[in-house]
Parts: sequence; C-alpha cells; structure tokens
Amino acid sequence: MRLFAGLSLDSPIPDHTTIMNFRHLLEKHKLSRPLFKEVNRWLSDAGIYLKEGTIVDATIIEAARSTKN
Repeated sequence: MRLFAGLSLDSPIPDHTTIMNFRHLLEKHKLSRPLFKEVNRWLSDAGIYLKEGTIVDATIIEAARSTKN
C-alpha cells in the first residue's frame, strides 16, 4: 500500500481524517466513480483485476489460551 500511495517506510501515513477529507473532495467534484473506473481499467490491463471472489480476514490477535472443560 505504501508503494501504491508513494509513501516511503520512514514517511508518516495519513490519518483517517485526511483520507476522509480526500474522499469527500472526490465526491464533491464527482470524481469518485471516474477514478474507480480508471483504477479498475488499469488493474484489468495489468491482468490483476478480479470480478468475483471471497474476502477472508486472517487477523492475528492476542487471546487467552483455550482451556478444555
């Protein structure tokens, strides 16, 4: 994601407010859909566009060890 956004490992990442402000700016100027279509076209041209699939969340969290009763 950092490479895609042009952020190096030592640059700070934008917080949620910055991202939401950018999203609202896109919506205000009716650029959300054209941008989304362009990104999808770019992905399709690169052969990495998926039209369907399944999202799997494999987030690792700290939890207490399971005990048997």
